[in-house]
Amino acid sequence: MGNASSMLTQYDIEEVQQHCNHAFSQQEIVSLYERFCQLDRNNGGFISAEEFLSVPEFARLLRMVDGLNFKEFVAFLSAFSPHATLHQKIEFIFKVYDSDGNGKVTFTDMLDVLRDLTGTFISEKQREQVLTDVLDEAGYTKDSLMILSDFVKILGNSGLKIEVEVPVD
Repeated sequence: MGNASSMLTQYDIEEVQQHCNHAFSQQEIVSLYERFCQLDRNNGGFISAEEFLSVPEFARLLRMVDGLNFKEFVAFLSAFSPHATLHQKIEFIFKVYDSDGNGKVTFTDMLDVLRDLTGTFISEKQREQVLTDVLDEAGYTKDSLMILSDFVKILGNSGLKIEVEVPVD
């Protein structure tokens, strides 16, 4: 499974569906497989970070995607599915902020993401002030080490909606 010369079997589709908690329909998985095969330029069954970064929206997610196989690729994208639970979406967001994978998010981690999102539109001092204000409003400080449960506490009642439509041909 995973190189352009192979075909996705019904068993593969069902296995991938189970792996990503049925976040995608079978037709969506077939479309994702086709896109995966386009990204897998060397037909090795894995996509490199460079191949994944050919989709501009995923540049920030580089460290999370290097060396994914097809099942991992679909599981990674499942957080964007309308079928994903709020907890799955929050867990994904937490992983984006927890760039070193240590299970803790620092002020610096959050500032790095904010810097990526805002670019040159605001100064570093403004970024730090915005982040300090947001943390203060949520009951945290610059020195707080946040874990997943903190993200769940803050975002759990937010009506968070992150979805990506998978085009099905």
